[in-house]
Amino acid sequence: MPLPHRVRPEVVVTVFHIFNVLAERYDKWYDRNWITALNELRLVKAMVPSEKSICVEVGGGTGFFASRLGCINVDPAEKVLVISRRKGVDPVQGVGEFLPIRHNSVDVVLVIVTLCFADEPAMLLTESRRILRDNGALIVCIVPRNSPWGIYYTSRKDKSPFYRYARFYTVLELEKMLSDIGFIIIDEKGVLSYKPWERPRYESPTRPTQRHGFVCIKATKR
Repeated sequence: MPLPHRVRPEVVVTVFHIFNVLAERYDKWYDRNWITALNELRLVKAMVPSEKSICVEVGGGTGFFASRLGCINVDPAEKVLVISRRKGVDPVQGVGEFLPIRHNSVDVVLVIVTLCFADEPAMLLTESRRILRDNGALIVCIVPRNSPWGIYYTSRKDKSPFYRYARFYTVLELEKMLSDIGFIIIDEKGVLSYKPWERPRYESPTRPTQRHGFVCIKATKR
């Protein structure tokens, strides 16, 4: 698939290549970190409207969330799409900045720890807004840069093939980005109040604080 001309090829090809080559390793992260993964899933589920019908996850990777929420997975990396298909997910190859989906056709868009890999995050969110119906919900989840998890991942960029090219954002930066694009924020929740090196524990989503390593914001069109 040719790369869209407005996305920097040297960045995109590198990220695509990493997730293609290490797709199986990436997928096994969820098994190795099962409690943390379930905490994140519990939070995302709490944000998704119960009446949803058509759901798209942008950058859904190997389908951990999409397979449990009945979402279509749009991702540029072919190998992760193959794995997500094994989990019963409908895969669509494409980049978040140019979603191959019709205007106003989707009820829920999920962007889960994908924004940090986007070359043009504002454009990805603009595209998410374009495909959402007027009463649809956008749910964006990030690892906040100023949280213990964000600080930890940033300090280990040279050791992580996945986060080497990531650009983390704070919750305030994401809130401003969403507002500038034309979203109204209607809910925010966080989990992972334990530090990356601490023993994981099951948590329920709460109002986010700076200690939470996984924060989701739910928004709708203004």
